[in-house]
Amino acid sequence: MSITTSDSGELATSSPAARGPRTSRSSASAPAGKPRRGRAGRRLRIAGLLFVLPAAVYIVGFQLVPVIYGLVLSFTNYSPVARGNPDVVGGSNYVAILTDPQFLNSLLVTGKYVLLVLPVLLVLALGLAMLVNRPFKGIGVFRSMLYVPHIVSLTAVSIIWLWLYSNDGAINQLLGAFGLDPQAWLLDPDTALPAVALMRIWKALGSNMVLLLAGLQTIPNELYEAARMDGAGPWARFRYVTLPGLRPILLYVVATDIIFLAQSFAEMFVMTKGGPLGSTTVANYLIYNEAFQYNQMGSASAMAFVLFALVAAFSLLAVRSFTRRSS
Repeated sequence: MSITTSDSGELATSSPAARGPRTSRSSASAPAGKPRRGRAGRRLRIAGLLFVLPAAVYIVGFQLVPVIYGLVLSFTNYSPVARGNPDVVGGSNYVAILTDPQFLNSLLVTGKYVLLVLPVLLVLALGLAMLVNRPFKGIGVFRSMLYVPHIVSLTAVSIIWLWLYSNDGAINQLLGAFGLDPQAWLLDPDTALPAVALMRIWKALGSNMVLLLAGLQTIPNELYEAARMDGAGPWARFRYVTLPGLRPILLYVVATDIIFLAQSFAEMFVMTKGGPLGSTTVANYLIYNEAFQYNQMGSASAMAFVLFALVAAFSLLAVRSFTRRSS
């Protein structure tokens, strides 16, 4: 309690109780702000959900639901040209395709195609990324030119390379200029798959180069300077500085390339139609024929899920193996 003297000379007392109304007004104003903040927070959450809703509807309606529907179909004998409802056949579709020589051969062709493309693609993309990482005049134009094939549609690129491989195409004309006989690149079982693989390497080189270039630019220059001071040569700097710094982006590139290459379809459809003699019949092309040529949606769905399981398993195996070697 405090005692003060008023203007008239009388004593006036003040206590915390006397000042109570003032503190009560200030305390009463604090809770009033909480509902406003709560309402604002709810409005922000609702606005965020509304922004996310179109993407969520697209993912659920056009990706998740078809996957679930395809999984259900894989246990039936559904055919769009058959009358009546499809019968549930259990796992007989999976048993049939896993013992089907044609499907097993398509898996083998798919594996060969991935092995023909992936190692060469990684080496060339990394070499180009290290080349364009150096500053020189016109570097921006050079990078753009390397990335242009990735922008062009795979179907359009396949049509262009189909002409290049034709009897009168540029490749055979180049061979003729050196006195060599023209080759039937896409009509020979021994050369058809490597020829398509060469086209896919050229198509995917730019995108892989850009990703690896982004990884190179995240490696601090101080690490290279420290390695030079320790007497490390170019190969030692590449092995102990560049590769460890590129490990995360390399893992991403390897995994995504395996996924995309294992799902190849357009180049086979345009350039070879799966031939000759099934030498370019990859799994996705066989699934297409099973579903839309023979109208066997049940077995085609089972093939798709077997391919999905194998791609997921080999992607994880490649990533773990690469991580172990890098460490």
